[in-house]
Amino acid sequence: MSEWLVSLEGTEAGHQLALVLALSAAFLHAVFGALQKGRFDPWLSRASIDACLVVISLPVALFLVPWPEGGAWWLMAGAVVIHLIYKVLIAMAYTRGAYTVVYPVMRGTGPLFTVIGAYLIFGEVFTIVQWLGVFTLVAGIFGLAAYNFFRLDSGRDTLIPALWFAVCTGLFVAIYTTYDAYAIRALPDPFTFIAWFFLLTSIDFPLLMLWRYRKGEWPDVRGLTGRSVIGAFIAYGSFGAVMLATRLDKVGEAAVLRETSAVFAAFIGWIFLKETVGPRRIGLMALIALGAVIVEMGG
Repeated sequence: MSEWLVSLEGTEAGHQLALVLALSAAFLHAVFGALQKGRFDPWLSRASIDACLVVISLPVALFLVPWPEGGAWWLMAGAVVIHLIYKVLIAMAYTRGAYTVVYPVMRGTGPLFTVIGAYLIFGEVFTIVQWLGVFTLVAGIFGLAAYNFFRLDSGRDTLIPALWFAVCTGLFVAIYTTYDAYAIRALPDPFTFIAWFFLLTSIDFPLLMLWRYRKGEWPDVRGLTGRSVIGAFIAYGSFGAVMLATRLDKVGEAAVLRETSAVFAAFIGWIFLKETVGPRRIGLMALIALGAVIVEMGG
């Protein structure tokens, strides 16, 4: 499968597959974010999901894909550091602010930084029409965040620091997207990077939680295991799909299309978190979708 996937790089079929992968990653990432923001402590939720990722990834990394060689280990080390900072920031944001406010902010800042990074590192250039699409999408995302902010009934006192953490998270979304794209392109087999990435970047949070609850004062975690197993497989689908998309096609386009996750997040908030979706939110979600269409059509 690796050889077939690599053969699609730079082709029209590869472009179409990258489009499907990026949109799939958007939906799955919104689901993943809702799982982490659910009724459990976001730190504990992430640690539990990561523990499941280690269990799932260990046999795959050891027996099913080629091992990294030489400088690939340094690329893995860099990914561990970057994703640890990202996970800490996102947990800090989720513990302080409403999901439907902080999630759009962190995802809205990501594509702007990523497109700039893709230009600097990979030499990717967006057309004027595509830039119009980027700003349309980002305007819709930030509009959605602002709309949700003004409708909040509680939690405003901690929301300002939550928004700062969300912006910083968006910056690290761009950093890890660009870095992971570079790393997955540097390895001959893309699945080597994906399997070892999930194994090595999923060890830190379980260790953090063991240290945090080292005195034995564990909270009630009934129901968390099932959610975590589901979350681990969703993480594979979300992060794995966008990584493959950045190998097959332009990093900037994949990053922008993935941020349609804000639309899916709004629907998740409506269906599962019982949040109201009125005509204004529908219009903002349509604006996000329109921006993604403009980026795709303007390329």
